[in-house]
Order: sequence, then C-alpha cells, then structure tokens
Amino acid sequence: MISLLGCNQNKKVNSLVPIAVLNQVYYAKGLSIFKYPGYSIVKVENPWPNASKSYTYILHEKNGIIPDSLKQNTIISVPVKTIVVTSTTHIPSLEMLGVENSLIGFPNTNYISSFKVRKQIDARKVRDVGNDQSLNTEVLIDLAPDVIIGHGIDNNNPTLDNLQKSGLKVLLNGDWNEQTPLGKAEWIKFFGVLYDQNDKANAIFKFIESEYKKTTLLALKETTKPTVLSGAIFENHWYLPQGNSWFAQVIKDASAHYLWEETKGTGSLSLSFETVFDRAQNADYWIGLGEFTALNEMTESNPHYKEFKAFKNKNIYSYSTKKGSKGGVLFYELAPNRPDLVLKDILKIIHPELLPKYQPYFFERLP
Repeated sequence: MISLLGCNQNKKVNSLVPIAVLNQVYYAKGLSIFKYPGYSIVKVENPWPNASKSYTYILHEKNGIIPDSLKQNTIISVPVKTIVVTSTTHIPSLEMLGVENSLIGFPNTNYISSFKVRKQIDARKVRDVGNDQSLNTEVLIDLAPDVIIGHGIDNNNPTLDNLQKSGLKVLLNGDWNEQTPLGKAEWIKFFGVLYDQNDKANAIFKFIESEYKKTTLLALKETTKPTVLSGAIFENHWYLPQGNSWFAQVIKDASAHYLWEETKGTGSLSLSFETVFDRAQNADYWIGLGEFTALNEMTESNPHYKEFKAFKNKNIYSYSTKKGSKGGVLFYELAPNRPDLVLKDILKIIHPELLPKYQPYFFERLP
C-alpha cells in the first residue's frame, strides 16, 4: 500500500509540476516554445515594437493533462483543423508544412501570392474576412475556425478583443517584429506546434538555417565589398532600411557595403532626396526600390533618379516584378520565411561568380 500510494502521489505531483524543458527556439527573440508530455507552452513577446506585455498560450494534445496553474491561459486543442491568418507572411509556413488546405479565411485575399492558396480562394474555400485592423466579426463567428492568428501594430486592436469575447481563440504572431533574418524564419515552429508537426517544422528551419550559413561563408571569400543603395521616394521622402533591419543584415552577409549600415534601428529611415543623393550617387548597386518594375517608370516618377551611377549602369534590381495573379508581391509574402533565398539572390547580384548556376528567386534587373 505504501508503495502504491507513493506512485499515485508521484503521478499527481508530476501532473502539477512539469519537468523543466529547454526552449526550442534559438534565433527568434519574440517566441518561446516549451514541449511537455501532452501539451506545449508557447510564449509570445514583443508582438509589436515596445510591447509592454507578453502572451502565453497552451496547446493541448488529445488526452494530455494540463496543470491547474496553466488553465488561466488561452488553451488551444491541437492539431488544429481550421485556421484564419491575418498576414501573408503566415501563408508560406502553412504551405511548407503541407496544411494550406486548413486555411478558411484571410483579410483581403488579393494580397496572397501563393499559387496553391489562390486555387483555394478561386474555389471559394477561403473567405475574405475584411481588413487587417477591422476584421469582419460576423464572418469569423460564422466560420468558427479552431484558431485565428492575429498580429498587432500596437496595443489597440478592439476587433481581436471582441473575437475573444465571442469565444473564438486568438493567438498573436510577432514574426514581422523580429530583427534578424533567421529570427523571422524560425516562426515556422509556431505553426509546427499548432499542427503537431514539430519535427517537420524543425527540419524545415534547419535546412533554411544551413543554407543561409553556407551562403554567408561563401560570401566571405570575396574581399571587395561593392556599395549598395536601397529604397525610393514616397510622398517627398526617401524611405530605406535602417542599419539593424533584417534586409540590411542580408546585404552585409552578402559581402556588400550597405551605405546606411551604421544607422541604429530596425525599421525605415525617412530622408530627403538631397541627403540620399549626396551619399549614394556613386553606389554600385541599387537593390529593392518599392513598386517600380522598369527604369522608365522610375524616371517618370522622378527624373532625378537617372543621375545615380547605378541607374546609368542599369544595376538596379527589384522584387516587384514577381507577383501573384491579383497583384500581391511574392517578396512580401515569402522573403521573411526564406532569408536563404534572399541572401543567394543578393550574392548572385553582387558577386555572380560565386553562384554561377543559381537563378535569382525574387530579384530581377529592371528593364
């Protein structure tokens, strides 16, 4: 009896006090995943810049026992069968995991570029659920997805709050706020745990990580570092990536010198044309410049663009030429998930001899 009582007490203790496990996330600063027998704990921090609170979600497997101390958090039964996501950057994770058919709703479906998901939209298997910051509550309640993946710009999103009050499950995703290329890509693990496909998500990320690191080492063979300009004018201001942004990091890893790499911050700089021209008129390459798809479009917008050396030498490369059937730009959707492809593209542009057989995936030289 003493032996049996001891076993029962140990089982009770183990169900209340989980054995400590290691966080399964290494690059993403805003995501933590702790896997326990029967359930996982997912913590999301910094889902938007300077967020003052973090979020804890419990992903409950069938027959798993959740400790009482965790039951005050949002609990999701996994694997999920139906999902609504709110950013195009969520789409590639679903597709890479092979669960894109579980998508039943998205705000403004025209933004989606994925060929597979566009087929679902055309077959009316994915409903339009309104705009990003003003989701259609009635449609979402009617759809009744297992989970809604939201993303915040700030702490004010009454639509998501109302959806939760209506009994729907909402999880925040902060992939867009990550500051490093691999940190963004690692959010596939967030979807892996939702679909109980942890091993597959880890394997996909390891491949992306390996390819990115191999390409970085390849770039180190080059001692010359050509100069790079980015961005373009919008409403009388030139917007370009700050020095700590993920795109600036990719340029650096491609053995190039981004002309504003010393600036601090992860968003965009807003500069005058004169300031940019003074520093970048002799830049060797101009990579990433908004919605332009041809050189003549640039000069029609601003004739002064032709004064740059990169324009004169036709060393201007854009990601805006590759779009989905409704005009959604592929780069915005897929690039954060596949930084290895972005890095290879830029290395091919800057140092083509290092990747002689590679064909760029996102970028094309403007005609």
